[in-house]
Amino acid sequence: MKAGTIIKVSGPLVMAKGMEEAKIQDVCLVGENQLIGELIEMRGDIASVQVYEETSGIGPGEPVVSLGEGLSIELAPGILTQMFDGIQRPLDKFMEVTNSDYMVRGTQVKSLDHDKKWAFEAKAQVGDKVATGDILGTVQETPVIEHRVMVPHGIEGEIVSISSGEFTIVEPVCVIKTANGEKEVPMLQKWEVRRGRPVAEKKVPKEPMITGQRVIDTLFPVLKGGVAAVPGPFGAGKTVVQHQIAKWSDVDIVVYVGCGERGNEMTDVINEFPELIDPNTGGSIMERTVLIANTSNMPVAAREASIYTGITIAEYFRDMGYDVAIMADSTSRWAEALREMSGRLEEMPGDEGYPAYLGSRIADYYERAGKATVLGSDEREGSITAIGAVSPPGGDIAEPVTQNTLRVVKVFWSLDATLARSRHFPAIDWLTSYSLYSNPGRLYIDQHVADDWSQMVQWATEVLSEENRLEEIVQLIGIDSLSGQDRLTLEYAKSLREDYLQQNAFDDTDTYTSLHKQHTMLKMIYTLAQKANETLENGFYFDEIMEQTAKVREKIARSKYLPEEDEAAYKQIFVDLEDVFEAINKKQAGDLDD
Repeated sequence: MKAGTIIKVSGPLVMAKGMEEAKIQDVCLVGENQLIGELIEMRGDIASVQVYEETSGIGPGEPVVSLGEGLSIELAPGILTQMFDGIQRPLDKFMEVTNSDYMVRGTQVKSLDHDKKWAFEAKAQVGDKVATGDILGTVQETPVIEHRVMVPHGIEGEIVSISSGEFTIVEPVCVIKTANGEKEVPMLQKWEVRRGRPVAEKKVPKEPMITGQRVIDTLFPVLKGGVAAVPGPFGAGKTVVQHQIAKWSDVDIVVYVGCGERGNEMTDVINEFPELIDPNTGGSIMERTVLIANTSNMPVAAREASIYTGITIAEYFRDMGYDVAIMADSTSRWAEALREMSGRLEEMPGDEGYPAYLGSRIADYYERAGKATVLGSDEREGSITAIGAVSPPGGDIAEPVTQNTLRVVKVFWSLDATLARSRHFPAIDWLTSYSLYSNPGRLYIDQHVADDWSQMVQWATEVLSEENRLEEIVQLIGIDSLSGQDRLTLEYAKSLREDYLQQNAFDDTDTYTSLHKQHTMLKMIYTLAQKANETLENGFYFDEIMEQTAKVREKIARSKYLPEEDEAAYKQIFVDLEDVFEAINKKQAGDLDD
């Protein structure tokens, strides 16, 4: 294709003339160093290209060549366990090729290893009629994930030949006779990141994604195929919440996108994930994880591409029939990249300088999540759960990125700086957060874990809400003005907050809590509350109840640190609860006899 010529350079934006043969979203090679860019605007024969590498030293007169295709990524065995940059260049390979700890511009690196042999096991047979999405065979990509090699989009016909064996991702593993002749099919597919992969049917999510974080699973659940946002000010724990979900959620695949965040946070991920044992598989969590790093010191334009790279990888594994969770940390930095490019294009600004199309871009991204029946004759179902962190300046959630996000997500985990300063983590505010998935999530747990779950969660929600009202009264006229019943309510609420909702991400036992243990812990507090209320109504004084139950309340507080398998210890706490209140009732009966 004919090359254009640079006429202007403005940071990551390059303008070139003589580009009349190019089209929007074409990938371009910019300058003598052939930097990777993407064409984002055309005015006559003048193209505006956002460059995904450092543009210093580039000037007018240098060539710009359009490759005639959109920004695409490679999809094949070898994706898992990898760490890519925003446009799917593997960072370890990049460092090996450049022999440098820095991103050397103009370096051409293949996204996946084209030379490595993979053991392909054919599942389809010669003579089978296949269409888009049908599984041809499998590759054991990691010890815990089976990579399902599918018929690429646009191909339909009869299998002429297929065989098991050792193949690279570019070697044909199958030949399909189509209406246009025979087509060789390798394991490698390519897909443009800005175009969602089609599905047979979108489904309504019903099953909760269990995160092991008590405040989320109990009060504000997210379903598999749902969308959630985690807004919060600096230091409130957005990244740790996303790390916890990435580590412990009961999905098959995790895609973690570090978009514009600090490099030390991605370093923590790299150091921690390989050492973590997945409670679901027994293997390393990295064996089912893909990391995409586009940190704050990397080219700003590549941030804009990074979340599309992540969601496309997620869609690919969803099409295999897997449940996938994608974490974007943070979409605010992605929106800032949009704002910078919009400003350099001299577009009409919207709220706070963000482009007028900010809301539609955010909606387009989250719309690619969901539960679906995927293409293929075996009616597989897969899901993508999208969780995006938002970093509103000063914690002001009225700013445009947060507000546009809240319009499309159904779960809002509001991180509170006051809770964070008081060392309460996760710092999710139970008064301002919400989940529109609460009812189906509770119903599912009622059916599969314990039939009294919804009842206890409803009670806990009411107690926490009532505590907020009582605290206002206490601040005005003092705690002595409250009745014994109200003082008991404050005690249950304190136990719920400190013993149940508060969770230590750095404690080996408390970092993850199964649904079974969550139910047991919540039932301890609920049982204590019910028995204490009955005792109070029977004429016992508040202070006496608190004195008599001090030891068992301490055991309940420490139950979060008991190993999940120590069922005898949990049973003993319930026995102690019965014994304490039986002793209280006997004492009361004795006092009445006297």
